[in-house]
Amino acid sequence: MANVLNPFITKGYESKAYFCDREAELKNLLRNVKNDIDTTLISIRRLGKSALIYRLFEELEVQKKYVCIFADMYATQNLKDFTETLALAVYTKFPEKRGIGKRFSEFLKRLRPIITYDALTGAPEIHFEFVAQKECEQTLRSIFTFLESQHIHIVLAIDEFQQIALYPEKNTEALLRTFMQTLKNIRFIFSGSNKHLMAEIFNTAKRPFFGSTQTIGLNSIPEKKYSKFIHEKFREYRRSIDDDAVDFILSWTLQHTYYTQIVCKNVFARKEKQITIDMVKEICDEILLQQQVIYIQYKQLLSPMQWKLLLATAKEGKVYAPQSKDFLKKYNLGAASSVQKAMEALLEKQMLFSLGEENTIFYRVYDAFLLRWLERTY
Repeated sequence: MANVLNPFITKGYESKAYFCDREAELKNLLRNVKNDIDTTLISIRRLGKSALIYRLFEELEVQKKYVCIFADMYATQNLKDFTETLALAVYTKFPEKRGIGKRFSEFLKRLRPIITYDALTGAPEIHFEFVAQKECEQTLRSIFTFLESQHIHIVLAIDEFQQIALYPEKNTEALLRTFMQTLKNIRFIFSGSNKHLMAEIFNTAKRPFFGSTQTIGLNSIPEKKYSKFIHEKFREYRRSIDDDAVDFILSWTLQHTYYTQIVCKNVFARKEKQITIDMVKEICDEILLQQQVIYIQYKQLLSPMQWKLLLATAKEGKVYAPQSKDFLKKYNLGAASSVQKAMEALLEKQMLFSLGEENTIFYRVYDAFLLRWLERTY
């Protein structure tokens, strides 16, 4: 029996019934947690890192041996933000009136936070007023110490962990590593979407976190498994979708989880009993039309060279040698040095991303819908 109106989830996490594949990655995460190994989880944005972590949490919490906490650091800009986000993640995890929740609430009061509640959602917010940087560091240390002292097994997932490399406090990595390396009851999952920054943090010999975790990289879900999942979800609701329609969806979205889910969600919303490829193409056109007002603005926000390189990359699909003579000549891009600067800017803006290793690295437009819009429009 279906539990949701639309089985293609695009926000948050519902349950394993609406989660596709990641069996190997889930197995590796479970093994790491059970063997006291911290994990670094890396992929581009919207490929399903957070959903995989919540899938892991679902599996662990069924066993009732672990307490799982998720802290998203994407919006943080300094160590104070990090501390407040971590405190809020712990505060919202445990019921306030009993057990650990009651103890943490009493502990938190001693730190004199300002706790407010969102007027619309009722969600709590925590703020600290630190007079000196040392107070922030001591508060962060005390939160870790509190969790460790509860003598329970905790899995703490810190999402978008690469943000710490951008903090003005240059000692953040060393500070966190110092706090974390002595903790025996907490297993960490450090997830991030900026491959370059995450690699610097965990793979550079001179950095504090070097060699401290096992790395798991997420790629696109295999075509056969995603195709099977899509067909199954339609069948569960007594509907069907043609094979060529599914093939088109996976090709058009580059098997990128978020964009595939968006297209499938819109297709499913049509409420047709039999989905054809023509219906899918019509819906894809509608999606691009909806996004067009945003995409048009990009040309004004990017430099002329950045725009030309973005367009050239979209037309190529994959670019293995952006500074090669053939590529520069084909798209009239000018000097290789200018293209290099534009490439760095587009990577930083997350308009482009790179995949592969060493000699097989290629560049692609980050947003699959933007790629298809550029292909069509220019």
